[in-house]
Amino acid sequence: MQFELTREYIDEIKRVIEEKNEAEAIGLMEELHPADIAEIYDELSIDEAKFLYLLLDGDTAADVLAELEEDDRDRFVKALPAEVVAKKFIDKMDSDDAADVIGGLSDEKQEEILSHIEDIEQAGDIVDLLHYDEDTAGGLMAKELVIVNENWTVLTCLRELSRQAEDIDEIYYVYVVDDDGILKGTLSLKKMILSPTSAKIINIYQPDVMSVHTDEEDEEVAHIMEKYDLVAIPVVDSIGRLMGRITIDDVVDVIRDEAEKDYQMASGLAEDVEASDSIWLQTRARLPWLVIGLIGGIFAAMVIHKYEDAIGQIPAMAIFIPLITAMAGNVGVQSSAIIVQGIANNSLGFESVFSRIMRELGGAVINGLTCSALLFVCNYFYSGEFTLTIAVSVALFSVIIFAAIAGTLIPLMLNKAKIDPALATGPFITTLNDIVGIFIYFGISVYFFNLL
Repeated sequence: MQFELTREYIDEIKRVIEEKNEAEAIGLMEELHPADIAEIYDELSIDEAKFLYLLLDGDTAADVLAELEEDDRDRFVKALPAEVVAKKFIDKMDSDDAADVIGGLSDEKQEEILSHIEDIEQAGDIVDLLHYDEDTAGGLMAKELVIVNENWTVLTCLRELSRQAEDIDEIYYVYVVDDDGILKGTLSLKKMILSPTSAKIINIYQPDVMSVHTDEEDEEVAHIMEKYDLVAIPVVDSIGRLMGRITIDDVVDVIRDEAEKDYQMASGLAEDVEASDSIWLQTRARLPWLVIGLIGGIFAAMVIHKYEDAIGQIPAMAIFIPLITAMAGNVGVQSSAIIVQGIANNSLGFESVFSRIMRELGGAVINGLTCSALLFVCNYFYSGEFTLTIAVSVALFSVIIFAAIAGTLIPLMLNKAKIDPALATGPFITTLNDIVGIFIYFGISVYFFNLL
């Protein structure tokens, strides 16, 4: 049954915290999923959160800590004694989640927490993971996995499986290695159960296994798992030794974070910000692109100023400036969004840049003719300036063609230069198309008025 977290429920929890009623607080927490408890923490002060958190049992507390947003988690962990963090939370967490929790802390705080972990093997696994960049497969992987040796018998394998499974929440695959720890393949549980207990693993395992290296970018790992519908993937080092595994829940977080980053970049935000962040941080994220937009606006104004005499002679030309800039920006963003999406999910295939531009050009011609024809009809019946009607319609068609080509070409060029192509779907391409669109509009209009 799904539980809905309401404002009234949160207020009730805050009341219980104020009254220091531990029994009632525990009762209210029992109905909640760890993700719901983490959501409540956004509403609490550090002292209120500590009171609530210390009432949770070890497993739930560890799950809640893993669900917290990174900033909230770091702030909360820093407020707790190192021994409490180690024994109440880290001991109950998988190695990858534990590394995430303490990875954002100071070296001194990390060492203090690690010194209180009684399981030396677990502490070693966490230390190993902390050495990897968080945006790589090594930073995503967990050390908890089931490993069997290719020279073992099925009977030995079953015993080891029972022992190793105690520390693992979900067993997706059983990985087979040789005496040097080199990944050889995977073992089917069904085949292991159906095989004689004296059979050697080397004779029944599946040798074909897909893996990633520890230095593989997290986005590429997400793409591989998404493409091949994997729920887990092993991680190996440069010589093929099995180092850990990445599960689908970690990849979902990568996909979500990347989507958020691209959306913010396309919206003109230079940094990852949240609604709860400080005014200074939000301003710092917004201001760079606002300045770029301002500079673009100044250039657009300079273009208009260049044709000030033409506007003085035909004031009606100014009426269509917003229409031209709006259409240029919309077409450019649409075209770039399609290309950026194709780059992100690798759906562009092996098609050449020229082919992509020609396809987009074909669509732009159809869209341009349709929009220009509609504008021509409207102006023809409601405007007394036939020359302006022709000029605006031709200018709109030209602007749509340019914006479509620019929207296609720019993200491809950015991607080639190893720059995030999501930049092309934001203020960058909108500002560029505004300037060029106005220039095209006035250039064509002046030409037609001089001609006719």
